[in-house]
Amino acid sequence: MQSQPSVNVARLTYLLVCEAAGYAIASSLKGVVSPGFPVELWGLLGGLLVAGFFIMVESLIRGFSFRGFSTAIFGLGVGLFCAWLLTRVQIFSLFEVALRDREHDYNRTLVEQSQRDLFVGSVKLAFDVTLFASLGFIGAVLALRSNRDDFAFIIPYVRFRQDADSGQPVVLDPEAVMDGRVPAILRAGFLHGRLIVPRFVLDELHALANSPSAAHRQRGERGLASLEQMRTAKDLQVSIHESNGTRPDEALNSRLIETTQLLGARLMTGDENLSKVAKLRNIAVLNIQDLEDALKPVVAVGERLRIALVRPGKEDHQAVGYLADGTMIVVNHAVQKIGSTADVLVISTLQTSAGTMIFAEAA
Repeated sequence: MQSQPSVNVARLTYLLVCEAAGYAIASSLKGVVSPGFPVELWGLLGGLLVAGFFIMVESLIRGFSFRGFSTAIFGLGVGLFCAWLLTRVQIFSLFEVALRDREHDYNRTLVEQSQRDLFVGSVKLAFDVTLFASLGFIGAVLALRSNRDDFAFIIPYVRFRQDADSGQPVVLDPEAVMDGRVPAILRAGFLHGRLIVPRFVLDELHALANSPSAAHRQRGERGLASLEQMRTAKDLQVSIHESNGTRPDEALNSRLIETTQLLGARLMTGDENLSKVAKLRNIAVLNIQDLEDALKPVVAVGERLRIALVRPGKEDHQAVGYLADGTMIVVNHAVQKIGSTADVLVISTLQTSAGTMIFAEAA
């Protein structure tokens, strides 16, 4: 994505070009208008108004991506094609016949006949323009509201192979950026696609880094450092999306969902609530916590394990050890073995909000 200074340079260049064009056109009319008329001033003013109008239009469509533009063009083409088909069947000729039957008069003068033909021609032109404009507008709006499956239905056997090969873009939320494991997941080959960090996510990380709270400041600094490492890595594609959403006053999660839908991307997050809301909005979600849970080893009842017992448990006779992924194992009647490695036999497992807890007996 282009940075804001680059966009401002483009706007300034366009403004100067419009000013130069307005001055040149005004200078060519200097001999036509009356002497003393400030034609050059009016030319500069006209160039300024034209440039200002189009720069305002560009600002209003700031969140409109090239993907959305191409989709709208496709829908516009479909709508115009439908309008062309309707004009080919001569629908307006039915109205013209009805009009002639209503005003049937053999004694009509030539002037009256010309006026009637002019009126009919004007109405036909207005009808055609309205038909093409209306169906083009409806086609563009329907295309913008549609997804890839709808396009595949309209154009059979056409799939967006680029998304299948390189992967859809992945929008990162602040939790995913601060997690720090995203580059390793991509390098391992389990995830493909360009990483996108919206501008408001970067602002959120900057605000956390400047927070008076030490915990928030540490998380923000870690997120900025992780983002810098991803941007400088040659094997990763990371870009900053210059958008604050159509409603910057909305909550961060709402703008994340809106931006992800706009880009046709997937959302990577560690926030369980954001993950649930995004799935309800039909957004593909990559939850880092779900991936971590899926990679945890499955321990079955009756399985023998060899673990290091590091501390006493809640009961006097219990000892506690941990698996490599941090899963806690409570071993009954093993308090005397704390500080050593022991063989244990799994007798039960308990799923809690904090994870899986395993109970075992000393083998």
